[in-house]
Amino acid sequence: MKKLLLTLLLISAVVNAYAQSAAVFGTVKSASDATALPGATVILQGSSNTPTTTITDSEGKFRLERVPAGEYTLRINYLGFQNFTRTVQQQGKSVDLGTLSLQEEATAIKEVQVVGRVPMGDQKGDTSQYNAGAFKTAPDASAEDLVTKMPGVTIQDGKVQAQGEDVKQVFVDGKRYFGQDADAALRNLPAEVIESVQIFDRRSDASEMSGFDDGNREKTLNIVTKPDKRKGQFGKVSAGYGTDERYMVGAAVNFFNEERRFTVTGLSNNINMLDFSVGETPGGGMRGRRGGWGNRTPNGIISTNMIGVNYSDMWSDKMEVSGNYSFMNREFDERSYIFQDFTQPIFPGQTYTENSSNINVENSHRFNMRLDYKINERNRLLITPNITVQQNRSNSSLFGTTNWDEGLLNETQDISNSDNASISLNNNIFYSHNFTKPGRVFSTRLRTDYSSNNGDYYRISNTTYFDGESRNIDLRQYSDTDRRGFSWEGNVSYTEPIGENSRVQLEYEIGNRDNDSDRRTYSFEEQTGRYSELDTIFTSTFKSQYLTQEAELGYQYNTEQMRLQVEVEYQHAQLQNDQQFPRVLNFARTFHSILPSAQLEYKFSKTRTLFLDYRADTDAPSVEQLQDVYDPSNSVRARIGNPNLDQSFENRLMMRYRNFDPETNKVFFVFLMSSMTQNYIANSTFTLRDEVRLSDDFSLGQGARLTRPVNLDGYYNVRSFFNYGQPVSFVNANFNVNGGLGYSRIPGLNNDQLNYANDTEMRLGISLSSNISEKIDFNISTRSSYNIIENTQLANQDNNYFNQSTQLRYNWIFWKGMVYRTELNHQYNSGLSAGLDPNFLLWNMSISKKVFKNQKGEVSLSVNDLLNQNVSVQRNVRSDYIEDVQTNVLQRYFMLTFTYNIRNYSGKLPEGVDGGGERNREWGGGRPRN
Repeated sequence: MKKLLLTLLLISAVVNAYAQSAAVFGTVKSASDATALPGATVILQGSSNTPTTTITDSEGKFRLERVPAGEYTLRINYLGFQNFTRTVQQQGKSVDLGTLSLQEEATAIKEVQVVGRVPMGDQKGDTSQYNAGAFKTAPDASAEDLVTKMPGVTIQDGKVQAQGEDVKQVFVDGKRYFGQDADAALRNLPAEVIESVQIFDRRSDASEMSGFDDGNREKTLNIVTKPDKRKGQFGKVSAGYGTDERYMVGAAVNFFNEERRFTVTGLSNNINMLDFSVGETPGGGMRGRRGGWGNRTPNGIISTNMIGVNYSDMWSDKMEVSGNYSFMNREFDERSYIFQDFTQPIFPGQTYTENSSNINVENSHRFNMRLDYKINERNRLLITPNITVQQNRSNSSLFGTTNWDEGLLNETQDISNSDNASISLNNNIFYSHNFTKPGRVFSTRLRTDYSSNNGDYYRISNTTYFDGESRNIDLRQYSDTDRRGFSWEGNVSYTEPIGENSRVQLEYEIGNRDNDSDRRTYSFEEQTGRYSELDTIFTSTFKSQYLTQEAELGYQYNTEQMRLQVEVEYQHAQLQNDQQFPRVLNFARTFHSILPSAQLEYKFSKTRTLFLDYRADTDAPSVEQLQDVYDPSNSVRARIGNPNLDQSFENRLMMRYRNFDPETNKVFFVFLMSSMTQNYIANSTFTLRDEVRLSDDFSLGQGARLTRPVNLDGYYNVRSFFNYGQPVSFVNANFNVNGGLGYSRIPGLNNDQLNYANDTEMRLGISLSSNISEKIDFNISTRSSYNIIENTQLANQDNNYFNQSTQLRYNWIFWKGMVYRTELNHQYNSGLSAGLDPNFLLWNMSISKKVFKNQKGEVSLSVNDLLNQNVSVQRNVRSDYIEDVQTNVLQRYFMLTFTYNIRNYSGKLPEGVDGGGERNREWGGGRPRN
């Protein structure tokens, strides 16, 4: 009877909860001319709950769902207008606030008129906002070209970075665009459709649904588009043919209809372009290479055929859906030269040199989707499935030699081919429920992952050891690999408000990772002509399970000026390894960990913010690191797993400070991250003095190296980044200076002796980007880095090196639609190994003519690497050696290209907005709702 009464009471409470929550909605307009204000930030703050935030749509409308009954303060912010505040009473029914009129900020307008410059932006809490109208770009520029003119936004190694971190997601008017591919999103959106850009750190889906920050944040851009550019078709199609049979055909077309967005991309080329976008310019950026100007050029020669679609829409007022699919066919032709200098060689002056070539053909299908369903005012469901199907075929060869002061130690020649197929399926399901009491939240999450990898591997190897007398070891093998993995993780959390500004959270999580790896290697038998003899040292059957359970208690204190959050987590983990072949090995390990975390966000003012984050975490070894089997890919550099590995324990601290002065448009921010890892999974390497026979047919001889993963303490990593930017009026440009210090210490064992590879890096860069006009666009930048390498076992050895990269990018539109583009990238390196090309000047240019009445067409003649100097050199620091790598790259060719820009906008231009999309020189925006 008691259970029945309790059930009835729970049902009654749930029904009552549903009945007392509703929506709050309205329309934001300018008081002077009644035009809609799209992208305005709308904040609804209750007395004891986290504020709910959204932005207005293209018609100035907003809607806040799942608002519990109570009294709230509504605040609306829009740059160039006075802040709007109003008290809202929610009594269990939806509240229509009607039209909310904002007054223009006369003082700000006066200041703009005196300075004579469009306001660059503003800083509001953790969000940096920039006015697109304050940055001049060429007519055919992409969003990437625009945002990289903004303070603190750069391109590093082909990835767009903001404030020192990779941009992970891009939103358009508060809705996701191109899923997790931020670079493709920025290259497929024309700069001319953008009104403003916001940069912020987006919390994870789990954090947003529970209200508690789990520390998983992603650098995110929200692009607010011009109201008259939100409906129509725009994009680019291009085709070109050049010398050495180089070719390129590509298209990227966007179909926008307010909240419905559909993008189609396609590409076929052999000039190292990995995808195509509206940002492509002949003889210029070729952004699809994810390299080029200011970035590392892709290695090898790459041919790509691809097609992709991206879709996002609101299927109803409560359901937002987005997804994308792509098919990719790529062929990589890579040739590399490797030189390794060992930190503590057994043989004096020991080095390793390798020449290799690899042709790899990859076919892949990728699909991901996101369904966000706001069931009602109090319940939300989020589902995010992802599927990847891939096949790889490769043919490789290498020739490696190990030398020392007295001559040759060994040499190996290896030829192999492989055929691998893999599939990966993963899905996340989130559900949250807000109770009647503001701030009381229940949320749950289920994550599942399945992966499968099957492959065939054929190898012919000949190794010669010169230890007194020459000994040859010949191998002819076939390996059949079957790996499968399944993992799942479930989570439930409950959040309860305490007082006006505090809340606590209870959380429980359980998960399991199950991996099964079976690799069987057979030797070729001359008598039968078949691969039938099982080679036991290269064969293994291995299973691993990693079960974790976590219980967590958290406390959060939140005001308008400060947010403090502390959590403590107890983790119980069990690692079970079972090996059946080549020898039976079964063991289980149990780990008990206390994992604290803390966050502090303090707002000194609306433009100055400090954020601190500390957390501890654990990580389990992978199945490849655990599997006790030899890797056959290189006979003189053998690797084997270690089933005795423990989980690692990491402490991580991060600090970020931002300051933006809207009156002078000066911006400054500092980023600092440090981590320390106990039981770090490092390498233990043995260099053999004498022969070690592993089987009747295979042995490792003098100078060969055997590497095995081990747990070691003493890993450190510290990284810092700063940026200062301001406009300079004498050349009408934007000036930025950035830099940082980095330090890493990597432990390792060399012949049972502990070595720490210490790498200290100092970086400094400056850039000047034009803001003159749409007809003249330039960017000058230089970036230098100096690395000091010290090994505790060889304290006197000098492995320091210096790199400087200087770029010039210049676009000029002149007489009757003629366009001249040139880009230069000079690389200077010092301290590299002898025989490598340390310096080069990469020079691309083109001359083009705009055609057709509307100048949407363009015919161009371009040249890539005019001086034929392009090279790729990279230095890597390891615990037991310093490595320099040089690979083949795409060099000089000429190409004739035709390009057509698609621009067909059908959106209505709001009254009071000029054709450039500026509204009385003001701009607005609001980031996606948390």
